[in-house]
Amino acid sequence: METDKPRYRLRGVDLHAFSDMDSFVHFLMPHGVPRSGTLVAINAEKMLTLEADAQLRALIAEAEFKYPDGISIVRSLRKKYPQLHVNRIAGADLWEALMARAGERGTPVFLIGGRQQVLQETCAKLRRQWNVNIVGSQDGYFAPAEREALFARIAASGAQIVTVAQGSPRQELLMRDCRQHWPHALYMGVGGTYDVFTGHVPRAPRLWQNLGLEWLYRLLRQPSRLRRQLKLLKYLRYHWRGDL
Repeated sequence: METDKPRYRLRGVDLHAFSDMDSFVHFLMPHGVPRSGTLVAINAEKMLTLEADAQLRALIAEAEFKYPDGISIVRSLRKKYPQLHVNRIAGADLWEALMARAGERGTPVFLIGGRQQVLQETCAKLRRQWNVNIVGSQDGYFAPAEREALFARIAASGAQIVTVAQGSPRQELLMRDCRQHWPHALYMGVGGTYDVFTGHVPRAPRLWQNLGLEWLYRLLRQPSRLRRQLKLLKYLRYHWRGDL
């Protein structure tokens, strides 16, 4: 498989970095056809988690396409590679851009994850907004014994893009196992993107996003996230020490 975009190493993780959304989407869908492989968003929290979790570390290492989703990762890349022109591309925005391109091309898409209502609303909105060719879907509430049947459905559907909204590391595990049955697709872990897309979870206003303060907006709305945010001080130390 061709991965001709230069990669940049940050704390042992190889990242594909881009200056804008169009460049990234063109890379992932050259000539309108999705590459095969797994697409994983990397932020500071995930960087710290994979250092402590050997299973997640192995899953991330196997993923072909890792990109800086968090502003902390982008700033670290800029510090380590001053010549690099890279901007944050949020996973939710990348997913929408891929869905829009898929709609233009008639690319078959399979959606996994989320509550049944949210998944149905997501499918309906994708069809309405971009005429996305959704060839199958499965909510996130299925038993482990049903996984093999799900993988068979995905393979039979001929999906070229499979997006999985289950949170980390569940979505990475599912994508890894599904690829053993159907390797001919671009797999993307999207976390809570379906909830945001359908308006069930509000996203930070665009100004906050542009200022790199989306994390603060979420913290203000969910003070319970404070403990998670405090853990990120460890990554901040990495950044300021240049331990990148």
